[in-house]
Amino acid sequence: MKTFKDLEFKPHSVQPQYDTQAEIEFDNGYGVSVITGKQAYSSINCPYEIAILYKGSICYSTDITDDVIGYQTEADVTDVMRKVQELVD
Repeated sequence: MKTFKDLEFKPHSVQPQYDTQAEIEFDNGYGVSVITGKQAYSSINCPYEIAILYKGSICYSTDITDDVIGYQTEADVTDVMRKVQELVD
């Protein structure tokens, strides 16, 4: 099971001057994009925003959420990652 510690943050592909981003794809075709920084829905105590991906594109139609998930901690990110890895393609 992949967790927050498996994420590798790099400059954001669209806003490198503001944010960092990590993307990971799972065996089921789903994945997550996690960003942090000025453009993210985040705060000092909850610095991460998560988007669920399906085959590399943002997916808004899972049982987990129908939008991005803002204001997340490292533990929250791991919890969402666990749920995404359990989705059935």
